[in-house]
Amino acid sequence: MKILTRQSILPHRPTLISSIGFGVLRKLGPKRWFSAHSEEPELKELMEYMDSLKNYEKVGVPKGAGTDSDDGFDLGRMRRLMERLGNPQSQFKAVHIAGTKGKGSTASFLSNILRAEGYSVGCYSSPHIQTIRERISLGRFGEPVSAKTLNCLFLQIKKILDQAIEHENGRISHFEIFTAMAFTLFARENVDIAVIEAGLGGARDATNIISSSGLAASVITTIGEEHLAALGGSLESIAMAKSGIIKHGCPLVLGGPFLPHIECILRDKALSMSSPVVSASDAGNQSTIKGISRMNGRPYQSCDLVIQIERDFKLFLELPDVKLCMLGSHQLQNAATATCAALCLRNLGWRISDGSIRAGLEHTFLLGRSQILTSKETEALGLHGTTVLLDGAHTKESANALVKTIKMTFGEAPLFLVVAMASDKDHVGFAREFLSGGELEAVLLIEADIAGGKSRTTSASLLRDCWIQASKELGIDIVHDGTTKSGEVFNNLLVCSASKLENGTILDAESSLMASLKATNQILRERAGNQSGIIVVTGSLHIVSMVLAALSS
Repeated sequence: MKILTRQSILPHRPTLISSIGFGVLRKLGPKRWFSAHSEEPELKELMEYMDSLKNYEKVGVPKGAGTDSDDGFDLGRMRRLMERLGNPQSQFKAVHIAGTKGKGSTASFLSNILRAEGYSVGCYSSPHIQTIRERISLGRFGEPVSAKTLNCLFLQIKKILDQAIEHENGRISHFEIFTAMAFTLFARENVDIAVIEAGLGGARDATNIISSSGLAASVITTIGEEHLAALGGSLESIAMAKSGIIKHGCPLVLGGPFLPHIECILRDKALSMSSPVVSASDAGNQSTIKGISRMNGRPYQSCDLVIQIERDFKLFLELPDVKLCMLGSHQLQNAATATCAALCLRNLGWRISDGSIRAGLEHTFLLGRSQILTSKETEALGLHGTTVLLDGAHTKESANALVKTIKMTFGEAPLFLVVAMASDKDHVGFAREFLSGGELEAVLLIEADIAGGKSRTTSASLLRDCWIQASKELGIDIVHDGTTKSGEVFNNLLVCSASKLENGTILDAESSLMASLKATNQILRERAGNQSGIIVVTGSLHIVSMVLAALSS
């Protein structure tokens, strides 16, 4: 391969007909909820207030901040804030989810299972794609909190927040304030249960103020090498940090699969807390993907889901032919993890039918997770007749999962990437997964603001260098011009190369999203001919946000 470069258990209640709720959800679609990249005018004061706070998503997380040590975030600060608000987190049951990857998808699967059963669910997750309202969903249908509700809450508690910030000498963060607002909303809305996604790690995360009496179950999805410095520098320290969400006597659901010694760390912590363990990766769980089909123009994977747990809890479920809109074996694993959590809740006395588990799984869809744009959307981007997939993969593990998903869904269709990444990611490892995964026609690299700022932005030229390094490590020949050329000259070179390099991968650093899409489409037309090519936009949820913003502008 050659690379050419340029630079309490609840009483029974009537069950809602879940298909109505999810039908409404689907009809609204992403544009209904995410119609503007900038926040709604009604949230102007709130957003200005939030922007005045320390935002670690924007500037990066300090070394050791997520560890249960002297360097870790001060969880006492969060507890004091919640005391001022009346400890709303004590007024509802919660499932707490941590993990390197899969937290958001697992939270969404589980929330939808519970909603399908008729429960009022509060779900808190991060980050958001286009509006901060995405982080909080309420009720039986899972809509993001309305701007009016969020603004009213802010105005009602602003004085308390001001007092807390002053008392803590300004050290309360953006994430801590919004977490407090989410928990306050869940209490005020009297949700039956909340599904809470941890932000960073677990032990010192702002969400980890839920007591054992309030915790229905904890879930740890995966352990991987992300936020290494912030979480202690090793897989073992990351596992210890995430195990901090395990509470005395509360069941622990493990996703996995994990390395044996990492699973031992998690199980040993659970044992010390007298917490029963359920693992979605147990040998008795035989979930499989049978194939890919299409419905209403969109692909789904048909899966057989079999859960058979013999240790700690005895759980069994068999669901044939589950149609998952969330694609990939990793999403099947997330679905299995969520199902194990649901079965745990059922074992504890929560009413959850097999039918609700199926409905919840089948009606789960998240923006930026193997999201395939409609033909109308691709045309709006000037990419007529092209398949465009958006996925926020940003680690080597998620890149590997994405490569497998693409192959399973599209086979050997010509593949083109548009990539932007945050500065604290493993750029070389990410590139290596794609380069070793098969032939790439072209990789277009751009820059993307991270959480609305440039502190964690990676330049396109640095990304280019990382892809070159990855290709060298893999023994791939590199062909590039070696000189700085204007965009126009190189674009002409690209077109020429596209037709001449039969097995070459074109690597190009572009100035903007639209420029990269234009160049990618140009190369696609030259190289794929009449064959349908796939453009994958990936590397960060923030570049996904850019594409969706372009569609709604």
